[in-house]
Amino acid sequence: MTTDNRVGPPNFGSEREMLRAFLDYQRATLAMKCEGLTDEELRRQSMPPSTLSLLGLVRHMAEVERTWFRRVFEDNDAPMVWSDKIDFQAAYDARNSTRAEAFTAWEAEVENSRRVEREAESLDLSGHQPRWGEDVSLRMVMVHVLLEYGRHNGHADFLREGVDGTVGA
Repeated sequence: MTTDNRVGPPNFGSEREMLRAFLDYQRATLAMKCEGLTDEELRRQSMPPSTLSLLGLVRHMAEVERTWFRRVFEDNDAPMVWSDKIDFQAAYDARNSTRAEAFTAWEAEVENSRRVEREAESLDLSGHQPRWGEDVSLRMVMVHVLLEYGRHNGHADFLREGVDGTVGA
C-alpha cells in the first residue's frame, strides 16, 4: 500500500465539523485501500462463497452515498447506479467492472453528498427515506453513512491483505 496521506479528524470542533471530518477520513481510507492495485487485483474476491472485492466495496459505497444523500434529500426516485431496483447486492458484483467505472461513480456521489451537506443550513435538515417511508435528519444520515464506511473499511483491510499481504491501517 502507498503512503498514508489521509487527513485525520480534528480533536476538537463542532458536531458538524467532526462528522464531516470523520466521514471524509473514512472515504479516504477506502480510497487508500485501493491505491496501487490493478483492475484485476481490485476485482479479486475474498474466498468462496463470498464475492466481495475491493472494487465491489467501492461500487457499494457509491450506492450508499446515492441512497442516503441524493435519494433522501434531492430525488426520492433517483435510480440506483448498478441496479434497476433497490438491490445493494448488485453493486458487489464487480467481475466486469474497472477502477475507472467504479471510482468515477463513487467520486461523483461523494461530491454530491458533500454538496448536499455544505448547502444544508443545519444538521436538522429533514429528508425522506423512501425505503423506510420516514423522514430522517442530515445528522442521522451522516452518522449512518460514517458507520457504513467503518464497517466496510474493516472488510477492505482483509481484502487488501489478500492482495498484497499488508496489515490494515
